[in-house]
Amino acid sequence: MLKRLSIQSVLWVLWLLRTAISKDRRTYVMMNLGRFQPVLEKIGVLRAQAVYLKARQRCPAYRQLLKESGHRDAGRWELSGLPVMTKENYVKRYGIEERCYDGKIPASGVVIDESSGSSGVPNNWVRSAEEREDVRRILQLNYQLIYRDSGCILLNCFALGPWATGMNVSMSLVDVGILKSIGPDQGKLENTLELFGTGYRYLIFGYPPFVKSFVDNTRLDLAQYRMDLVVGGEGISEAVRTHLLRHFRTVISSYGASDLEINIGVETEMTINLRRRCVEDRELSRELFGRETPPMIFQYNPVDYVVETSEDGELLFTIGRQTSAAPKIRYNLRDVGGTITYRRLEHLLAARGVDVEEFAERRSRFPLLYVYGRSDLTVPFYGAKVYPSDVEEVIYAHPLLAREVNSFQLTSYEDEQINRRLKVRLETVKGSSGAMPREAELRDIFFDGLCRFNQDFREVAKMFPRDRVETEVHTFETGPFNGRDIRVKNKYVSEL
Repeated sequence: MLKRLSIQSVLWVLWLLRTAISKDRRTYVMMNLGRFQPVLEKIGVLRAQAVYLKARQRCPAYRQLLKESGHRDAGRWELSGLPVMTKENYVKRYGIEERCYDGKIPASGVVIDESSGSSGVPNNWVRSAEEREDVRRILQLNYQLIYRDSGCILLNCFALGPWATGMNVSMSLVDVGILKSIGPDQGKLENTLELFGTGYRYLIFGYPPFVKSFVDNTRLDLAQYRMDLVVGGEGISEAVRTHLLRHFRTVISSYGASDLEINIGVETEMTINLRRRCVEDRELSRELFGRETPPMIFQYNPVDYVVETSEDGELLFTIGRQTSAAPKIRYNLRDVGGTITYRRLEHLLAARGVDVEEFAERRSRFPLLYVYGRSDLTVPFYGAKVYPSDVEEVIYAHPLLAREVNSFQLTSYEDEQINRRLKVRLETVKGSSGAMPREAELRDIFFDGLCRFNQDFREVAKMFPRDRVETEVHTFETGPFNGRDIRVKNKYVSEL
């Protein structure tokens, strides 16, 4: 208790300083300076320790997680010595109240966000008023630093309702411009742009495939409009970014998750140009990130988030905010990636004869967060996550498919027109009768079935035509199913 109080006293002073700094974008820029980064990292770890001490004392679910993992407080405290939180060992095992401090949801000022799990049962996340205010303040600062404008019309095209991103964007940015929450509706977006005309500057928020579909199909002459774009929900390829830059002055991606919070990391001019260099120089990408294909690259504030990488290469997030309704300590999103300090990036680039100044004139020294995508069995599609269990539900809900299909694989890809597509490959049973539905009928079976069994897919389905879902039938042990090792589980997620 004494240790926690002493840490609390230090953090209280630091919190007052951070709050004062973050109220003004000119002073907030100071936190981005290189000389402060080691100090910010230490403060982040100190905040993480304070959250741990509070959770150990006041969060029933976390106390139980510590007990079941066999954790003991002995010797020097290390964040890496604490158990990892996952949906499986924490979220699905304990109720919402148990995961909150004092075993109850705060009585007021709370917002509950929702996401769907692999079982089809939605997961719910409790946000306190204080943490939402903190997110709002930082999101507004990022907006001011990047766009340096006021009076902008902000058009929020993320899915609304209980989903985290859409509602939090609207609540956070209502004070900095003229906000209209549209949701993922291309017709409403087109009508809004036409209504307000070309005299305004627009900042549009949305899922990458939704926005691409809009610019490809709208009857408006978008060259007459001044527009910037913020995307999220899934990664964006540089081919798509280049395509969108024909219509938008800037295209920036933000990284977050309903499990944690939005805007954990954000692309900057430096990270975008670095990624583009890595697309051209695959060897540089491998040296920096371990793969020839460059990941999404963001920058994040180490005071707010401590990001680790597990032995399996998955990201672990600790949110250093004691005012949250529920603690998140070493939470594993199943995203594959890592972090690099700005100083290490400089050294790695210099070893290749590359000057970091080439990528941007004005640069933040915050550390880099790079993300390759989910390691679990999900396929991202228009901001939704399609699970193998969803496809299995579709198959077994149809008597003919249940009889004729042996296995399946999922893939999400971009075609030659850079349209996002979802392909379901089906393997027929050995000795199949050949009575599979025709291609168009089969596509409709899966499109309608995914709308039934996957809540997120149902919400985003209005963004794209039915033919964006494709099916491909292979006879037993042919095509992508050839050479399968029967000693291991089926591979349900594949490359194109």
